[in-house]
Amino acid sequence: MKLHLTRSDNLYLVQSITVERIVINNQVYTSSVIITPQSIITDWQPRRFADLSAHDLLPLVDLAPEVALLGTGKQLQFPAPHITVPLIQNAMGLEVMDTPAACRTYNILASEGRKVAAALVFEIVDDADPGAKS
Repeated sequence: MKLHLTRSDNLYLVQSITVERIVINNQVYTSSVIITPQSIITDWQPRRFADLSAHDLLPLVDLAPEVALLGTGKQLQFPAPHITVPLIQNAMGLEVMDTPAACRTYNILASEGRKVAAALVFEIVDDADPGAKS
């Protein structure tokens, strides 16, 4: 799915997302990332939604966005309450949606100049992992 917004050279914006990759400012990523208008965290650990832990949301706390988004992969899934404890303890809300919807929402908010952070779970399918979803 291609996402069309006028790209500012000062903003990180999602250009497209497919099953295999996400493109941000002409750079291809094939694993989960956290994106803000000014930065990308590429070593974000969850390989799929089932791997998500409370520890994984700590970078969102550090970024202190006014809007925090969680893209949960190909489909909408809600994290267990214990996973969101770091955000609750810091009085932060979290908008949860599938990753393509999170990308679209992120682009709109970033283009509006909002302080937004999107944690995007990008499902990695490992053929050696029998529990991996395709």
